[in-house]
Amino acid sequence: QVQLVESGGGLVQAGGSLRLSCAASETIFNFNAMGWYRQYPGKQRESVAGITRSGITNYADSVKGRFTISRDIAKNTVSLQMISLKPEDTAVYYCAADRFSAKGLERSWGQGTPVTVSS
Repeated sequence: QVQLVESGGGLVQAGGSLRLSCAASETIFNFNAMGWYRQYPGKQRESVAGITRSGITNYADSVKGRFTISRDIAKNTVSLQMISLKPEDTAVYYCAADRFSAKGLERSWGQGTPVTVSS
């Protein structure tokens, strides 16, 4: 089971920036895709941004143009650069790693890192 460790969350004012990082315990090339999700209190986790093994990225409409997902293969990390933050971006952010096998999709999660955007 891969270990995913997020870092970089915190408190920021609206309009500010944060960079989240996710460090994997194994090469990220082992995964078909990696991504960032966020969860509001009492809600299900929602996809924020993803990146496939081939480097194709995708974003939720609510963060397009403000968030950028990237990876550093040598360091086994996936990052989420967030700019122009809004109070509605306040949530716990989770890193996820997807691996497809004969068993189907296997998704691993990090422990989450909280992001608070004050107005």
